[in-house]
Amino acid sequence: MPDLSRRARELGTENAFVVLGEVSKLQAEGKQILSFCIGQPDFVTPEHISMAGIRAIAEGHHGYTPSPGIPELREAAARFFSRTRRIEVQPEDVVCGSGGKPFIGYTILSVTDHGAGHEVIYPNPGFPIYQSQITACGAVPVPLDLRESRDFTFDPDELASKITDRTRLLFLCSPHNPTGSIMTREQLEQVAEIVSRYDNLWVYSDEVYSGLVYDGEFESIAAVRGMQERTIIADTASKTYAMTGWRVGYAANRKLAPSFTRWVTNTDSCPAHPNQWAAVEALNASQAPSDRMRDVFLQRRGRIVDGLNAIEGITCRTPGGAFYVWPNVTEACRMVGAANSEELRKRLLYETGVAVLADAHFGTPVEGDGDHLRFSYASSLEAIDEGLQRISDFINKNKK
Repeated sequence: MPDLSRRARELGTENAFVVLGEVSKLQAEGKQILSFCIGQPDFVTPEHISMAGIRAIAEGHHGYTPSPGIPELREAAARFFSRTRRIEVQPEDVVCGSGGKPFIGYTILSVTDHGAGHEVIYPNPGFPIYQSQITACGAVPVPLDLRESRDFTFDPDELASKITDRTRLLFLCSPHNPTGSIMTREQLEQVAEIVSRYDNLWVYSDEVYSGLVYDGEFESIAAVRGMQERTIIADTASKTYAMTGWRVGYAANRKLAPSFTRWVTNTDSCPAHPNQWAAVEALNASQAPSDRMRDVFLQRRGRIVDGLNAIEGITCRTPGGAFYVWPNVTEACRMVGAANSEELRKRLLYETGVAVLADAHFGTPVEGDGDHLRFSYASSLEAIDEGLQRISDFINKNKK
């Protein structure tokens, strides 16, 4: 039997979907599982957006489109970026894709050369696809630690120390997955000052949770003076509009747009045609449904943060955005005799029916920061309350 390439054998994955498979198997066996593992709004797509997709199908919009997307979507995304990032983005700067993930790979492929030793800096913990795509594309992954003492942001001096003449790309994610942290304008300006010292260094700003900021306004590094030209702004319809399965994303950078277009042509040909029209409606219509969803997430954030902090052995900082919390469970692990957060995660799943993710799913341990779990609070208040009660009961029952 022919063998797989090393690249295929070593390709990483997104463990949220792996754990989701575990959850589905247990549910099929009749187990009652409360899942906090998947980063997906539990709302249905707003009706006016769904109807726009249905109309598109009824009107015959089901053929190929230009690779970078229909003009109407590129125009809507450009207006959206211009309004929310407070910069000028033109439709020709925008390329649309099948969700946000493809742009991670397209960017790495566009700014690094395979096997040339080009380095890419990414946040740790962080979205696991960053590291897996960096490696698969033949670049060198360089983790940048996010520390609890800094509300899960990085030290600018540490960033500066990791940049070399081989560094080609820096990944930023704010609001951040998995910690929910946000970068302030001041922090972004510090990063911009460091990056501006290097002529050949790009910034990929992963802004897919831009619509879920709870304290103050969303800030993009693209709005810092001198940064728009070297920044890839990436966003999607998935989180803001509860459209995860529609698979529509958009990225903006004038110089890289033609390269992204060629990558789309070489991979997906184009995003799904009717889905693009649904995204046009999402971006152009009233944002009130998204505002209401954000208000619900804000209420849930308060409930889960307070509830976790009330459980012995767990401490949880209040995240500034997204719909994740990243509680420290170091003491809880010690109390129940779990070697680390991954062992605790498995025990919570199989002994209490509560599904969460461990920090090992998002990178390597940050020295001195202890053990953490990730909870998605894209769940009802009732599910949050029940899940927290099960965890509390588990710890009380299993204390050594």
